[in-house]
Amino acid sequence: MKNLIKLIARRTLPAAYSWIATQRQDDRYPPSVGKVKFGSLGRVEPISQEFGFDRGDPVDRYYIENFLADYAEDIHGRVLEIKDNSYTQKFGGDRVVKSDVLDVIEGNLEATIIADLTCADQIPSDSFDCFVLTQTLQMIYDTRAALKTIHRILKPGGVVLATFPGISQINNDDDEYNGSWYWSFTSLSAQRLFEEVFPKSNVKVESYGNVLAAISFLQGLAVEELRKEELDHRDRHYEVIITVRAVKLEVT
Repeated sequence: MKNLIKLIARRTLPAAYSWIATQRQDDRYPPSVGKVKFGSLGRVEPISQEFGFDRGDPVDRYYIENFLADYAEDIHGRVLEIKDNSYTQKFGGDRVVKSDVLDVIEGNLEATIIADLTCADQIPSDSFDCFVLTQTLQMIYDTRAALKTIHRILKPGGVVLATFPGISQINNDDDEYNGSWYWSFTSLSAQRLFEEVFPKSNVKVESYGNVLAAISFLQGLAVEELRKEELDHRDRHYEVIITVRAVKLEVT
């Protein structure tokens, strides 16, 4: 009997240990101290310093485009966008009657308006049905002044669709906006800032990302290097992208 028990143990224990080891590879069983394998990520320099553009589609763009797709119906009538109108065209389509492009720097041939959002008195009030404002507010030092302008130039019932980075690399030294990245945001700070100028009930703030997406984005990996379920998982403790949909109060 004792020999039989020993024989069973020799055959079953290795399988049991193998099962335990397999379980420890999933998220419920993190590696023990000293057993973490950094692999290609065990480096002090990122894999790419181009936000992932040189490897495919950047992780943050995946979240930005998902957000705009969810609220595509808001992109209609007269629409304003920063730098170019690529998102206006992609998500607005035939609903857009007039597309305007704003830039603070002269020389942009696509720009129809040259203005600084913190003091854009030359833009008439109540002008736009929608403002597509992606990855811009972090580069405006006087954010509150810019939000007041955004609210003023929207028509009653007009919508701003804004995105900005949470966990992110900042601009490269050779980027045209180097030296202009002032802020990083959280959902809470975004909520409070927008509620200063828009009715609280008209402000919806969301965040996208998780620890894997954040690490991948910081390393400069691309969307194509992650699975959809990895990108779509949301963990509010790891905000890669923060989005805001805010609506100007309609006049009754």
